[in-house]
Amino acid sequence: MGWLTVVAYLSTAIICALCALHLSLRSQDQTSGMLWGMIALIMLFLGINKQLDLQSWLTVVGKDWAKSQGWYPHRRWVQLLFILGVVGMIITSIRVAAPILKRQRRSACLGLMGLFFLGSFVVIRAASFHHIDRFIGFSPGGVRMNWVLELGGITAIAIAALITYLRDKGDGGN
Repeated sequence: MGWLTVVAYLSTAIICALCALHLSLRSQDQTSGMLWGMIALIMLFLGINKQLDLQSWLTVVGKDWAKSQGWYPHRRWVQLLFILGVVGMIITSIRVAAPILKRQRRSACLGLMGLFFLGSFVVIRAASFHHIDRFIGFSPGGVRMNWVLELGGITAIAIAALITYLRDKGDGGN
């Protein structure tokens, strides 16, 4: 399933990049092209991260650092602060992006919401809370929840990019 997820990330990055290129070349609104270009780069990074498992490396380095600094027994508080910081960044990002999103089509908003959801999932997963790990590892009918959550976010972004591309193409780039 790991390879399928990597292929999904990279395919979505390509779809987003094509959408960005089309919008930048044909549309009056350069903001949309830049938005989809940024999403394409993020999806590319997440695909590379998925393949190289950088979050596991970060977890090991963080654990070693916590032990060497003497605060490992208090790691749950640090993890909680980390998660709260991520939630704060996501809320701030949404508030900053809101005026831009008002000028975008709904499909762009769907893409950004999928990206926020996916980014939150990746960061919270990297924080490695055991109860989160249990939920993500839950496998009703042999389908793990982390597959549903991660591939669901990727799919939402891919669909949003395709809708944006096809609508703009149908409008003649206007």
